[in-house]
Amino acid sequence: MKLTIQGALLAAAAAASWAAATPALAQAPYKPEYRLSTNVNNAFPLGRGAETWAKLVSERTQGRITVKWYPGSSLVGGETTREFTALRQGTLDFNVASVINWAPHVKELNLFLLPFLVPDEKAFDALTKGEVGKDLFALIAKRGVVPLAWGENGAREISNSKHEIRKPEDLKGLKFRVVGSPIFNDIYTTLGANPTQMTFADAQPALQSGAVDGQENPLALFVGAKMTSLNQKFLTKWNYVNDPLVFAVSQKAWDSWTPADREIVRQAAIEAAKAEIADTRKGTSPGDDELIKQATAAGTKVTVLTPAEQQAFATATKPVIDKWTPQIGADLVKKAQAAVAATRGK
Repeated sequence: MKLTIQGALLAAAAAASWAAATPALAQAPYKPEYRLSTNVNNAFPLGRGAETWAKLVSERTQGRITVKWYPGSSLVGGETTREFTALRQGTLDFNVASVINWAPHVKELNLFLLPFLVPDEKAFDALTKGEVGKDLFALIAKRGVVPLAWGENGAREISNSKHEIRKPEDLKGLKFRVVGSPIFNDIYTTLGANPTQMTFADAQPALQSGAVDGQENPLALFVGAKMTSLNQKFLTKWNYVNDPLVFAVSQKAWDSWTPADREIVRQAAIEAAKAEIADTRKGTSPGDDELIKQATAAGTKVTVLTPAEQQAFATATKPVIDKWTPQIGADLVKKAQAAVAATRGK
């Protein structure tokens, strides 16, 4: 009996010793630093959301997952569209990015870039919080990236240095800087403009010098980047696209963490994304036009389109929807349109 008790005590001691060592063993493969990339800094909601996420993860894992934030897409040479590939390869660990920059790699994400699909915040929430959002996250996950939360970049508005834009014909002949997805080339070409793709960093001196006449971006970015000083004297609020952000990590990093740490990272992403969406909507939501006031005070003439004027642009760009629907997936587009339609009148 004495040997049995001694054996039990030894077994219990061994089990306790193993349990104490297990956290250290689990942490052994963790990297000393995990890299988070964004295209902008904390002058903008996207950057502030990323900064919050990095801080929450580092604090809540007690330094096991130490996240260092690299704005300006500096880890991919400023080429924001390369972040998705770097995330898949594991050379980036964390990313907060617009679907615009991921759409060349996941064609279904072009859904959100269809002109005038997402007219307001209700429609945006219906898509990202509903079945469409789940479907898209499943497609992203198949590419070796772990999506954790939807953020929001805000409705993209159009500005230029030449004249007010109220109708489709007003874009004719103007040269616009657009972002990396080909769908933007189609939208602006259909409207008679001359689109030129370039990074945000390259766009600023191009606007300043007059090499391009205009650009399209959310109001928060327009104000934060002081675009009035870049010859952007006319801005039209037309809400033609509202692109979501994705808070995501690489599959390689995800697989290296314990289940408990994965859940910490996930919950931190959800919390940071919620705060980022509220930040993005500040000054632009119905009844809150603070950013319009700031743009006006800086010297930009702001034009807010009526529903009828918006519809003229939607009609003019319908050929773009017809062209891109087969590439995105007709069933997915139909599901999104139905989800948006269900929000009307609510």
